[in-house]
Amino acid sequence: MRPLPFLLVLSLGALAAAPAAALDKVTLATNWKAEAEHGGFYQAIATGIYRRHGLDVTLRMGGPQVNNPQLMAAGQFDFNVGASSFAALNYVKAGVPVATVAAIFQKDPQVLIAHPGQGNDTLEALKGKPILIAPAARATFWNFLRIRYGYTDDQIRTYTFNMAPFLVDKKTIQEGYLTSEPYTLEKAGVKPVVHVLADHGFDSYSTTIECAWKLVATRPDLVQRFVDASIEGWYSYLYGDPAPANALIRRDNPEMTADLMAYGIAALRKHGVIDSGDALTLGIGAMTDARWKSFASAMIKAGVYPSTIDLSKAYTLRFVNKKVGMEIKTSHGGSPRSQRPRR
Repeated sequence: MRPLPFLLVLSLGALAAAPAAALDKVTLATNWKAEAEHGGFYQAIATGIYRRHGLDVTLRMGGPQVNNPQLMAAGQFDFNVGASSFAALNYVKAGVPVATVAAIFQKDPQVLIAHPGQGNDTLEALKGKPILIAPAARATFWNFLRIRYGYTDDQIRTYTFNMAPFLVDKKTIQEGYLTSEPYTLEKAGVKPVVHVLADHGFDSYSTTIECAWKLVATRPDLVQRFVDASIEGWYSYLYGDPAPANALIRRDNPEMTADLMAYGIAALRKHGVIDSGDALTLGIGAMTDARWKSFASAMIKAGVYPSTIDLSKAYTLRFVNKKVGMEIKTSHGGSPRSQRPRR
């Protein structure tokens, strides 16, 4: 074998000695305790997707006592999982410079739940009846129900996230989350009537990705890589093997049983919470000006926001609608991988 030229040997030695490119360290805060609804973010960590995009991501789990918007405004983390389109408009209303850069959930998983056989099989039928909702709901989806179905505030009863009142009284109607309360009730032996508000015109985005407008302006490359990697993580979680993410979820939140996570994933898939609407053609994370304007117009009509609210300060389409990660879905035949609950 002929010896390598001396200069080439030096060059190869220098390359071998050079450290790998440093990863950008970023922190993502979620809007609740670890659950299947955060699966794509955990999947991007567990399978190395973030690292392949040059990111070292730390995930900070949320909870009922955590004020993520306040912490993000204080620079405690780089990205936040937003709850809904309301959050983005609330930032604008309050003068907080935060941008929504992607919408992972095309459908808000908010539901109203009733007992079967009680004449509560439509949202129209619930008008005038007592409904248990959390205090925060008055400023969000309750406004949609007032506009669309004529619900009134005297129907409101306080929901404390305790299912006992519902279980003991078949007349009870309450709010819930598609992937949570229905599971709890089914385990208790009740097959509830579930009204998914998104299937009846409630067009709020959910599980959004938020960051400071300053980060958008100064590090757009970082924002793009984070959004792209998160989207790929969600395709992998939905259409590949979710086990890597689920293991991390259970590590962070031992209350997340395998059965509950399997139920959550199945509900996300069945109802097209993530991969539906604009996401089918533009990719997961999709947003459009038309939908933002539609949502804002309805909430302005409800008196939630002034007619002068500046939507351009709420979101940007710069980082989405690029069909990122759709090949992951195609490689799995466009169908979710069937999973048995892991115990």
